[in-house]
Amino acid sequence: MLLKTVLLFFLTALAEIVGCFLPWLWLRKGGSAWLLLPAAASLGLFVWLLTLHPAASGRVYAAYGGVYVATALLWLRFVDGVKLSHYDWAGAAIALGGMLIIVAGWGRG
Repeated sequence: MLLKTVLLFFLTALAEIVGCFLPWLWLRKGGSAWLLLPAAASLGLFVWLLTLHPAASGRVYAAYGGVYVATALLWLRFVDGVKLSHYDWAGAAIALGGMLIIVAGWGRG
């Protein structure tokens, strides 16, 4: 269940990041306005994926935040080509640790 949840969080974060990145390309980098169509689809996918998580929405959003931080940093590294610092990696580890604590408590209280 934990692996499934983390994978679902990762896919959710990726859908959100793509949905925000494409309009940024259009507005800041002179990309085509056609980028807004897949951006809207990606944000729709993001919202739908959030509904698949097995806990109350507030806890899902709190736990999702940790995975979002790590995913955004991976995007920064591999898509934007920015080298991550030790502080970036430490922050991602702490955020993921917080997510794991929240997920471990689902259904226990």
